[in-house]
Amino acid sequence: MGLVILYWVYQKQNAAYQAECGLKGIPEADCSLLQKVLTDFASADYFWLLMVLLCFTISNISRAIRWNMLLQQLGFQPRLINGFLTIILGYFANLGLPRVGEVVRAGTMSRYEKIPVEKVMGTVVVDRVIDVISILIVTALALVLEFDTLWAFLQDNNALGEKLSENSTLLIGLGLAGILGLVGLYLMRKRLQQTKLYQKISGILTGFVEGLQTISKLDKPFLFILHSINIWLMYFLMTYVCFFAFAPTAHLSATIALVVFVFGGWGIVIPSPGGMGTYHFLATTALGFYGVAGDDGFSWSNISFFTIQIGCNISIGLLALVLLPIINRSTADDDEALEIPG
Repeated sequence: MGLVILYWVYQKQNAAYQAECGLKGIPEADCSLLQKVLTDFASADYFWLLMVLLCFTISNISRAIRWNMLLQQLGFQPRLINGFLTIILGYFANLGLPRVGEVVRAGTMSRYEKIPVEKVMGTVVVDRVIDVISILIVTALALVLEFDTLWAFLQDNNALGEKLSENSTLLIGLGLAGILGLVGLYLMRKRLQQTKLYQKISGILTGFVEGLQTISKLDKPFLFILHSINIWLMYFLMTYVCFFAFAPTAHLSATIALVVFVFGGWGIVIPSPGGMGTYHFLATTALGFYGVAGDDGFSWSNISFFTIQIGCNISIGLLALVLLPIINRSTADDDEALEIPG
């Protein structure tokens, strides 16, 4: 899916690039957008790309600490290294199938820290709910700071609203069907409560809710908020410092970086493997607001996207697959030794 979207974005940008080459009298054989992207990537300032990777790492250390704070409220003491590596492993899994990483992350942490998976999943949901709130806050901030630019974009792209209006009857029908289904389940609740499937699901939901409730029991809520802010500050800096790695974006301001970050962030939220394609489209679109040519915007989005995917999500994700069993094997051996009567 992600590759299809990325190919569509590439085709769109390549057509514009070819037209520009035609106006400049450049032969088609010497006008390859793919070659331009590769050349731009090779000529990027790798010091700033390393800074991007550093910000990414710091953000996920904070995410692991924040996650451990939630798990500690359930009576467990997970190791930071396990939290960090399972988070990266989740990102790695998302490259194959959107959102499966959350399940992989919870299952892996449950396995190595001996925590019931439904409780771990509850804390993962808390983690993601906070992320949704955070991106809404950041989006609101970008809207306030760059209202005129973003409002002009929304006015020029009202096709989505028109499409939703056309399908309003279908949406209302689906909503009514869902309500009738819930009413039916409520009327049959006593019969359903006697089934083993209901009892199994009920047990899972109980653990799940317990995981969700951890946020209200935090011992150090200020520290939790501080790490939450740091996560998103580092995410923003990943975009801003990446501007300095590429000449056509090196002059752009922090406010522009915030807008590009917001657009790119929603591109990652959209269910596509790691944001592939959707990130490129929205980041390139946002850069276009500020005079960055489409081909340069496409190059920057690739530099930013693949620096993270190859530099961290894939490399550390593969490393996590190797290290997690090794790290936790020593712990398992220690536990077995303690159980041997002396």
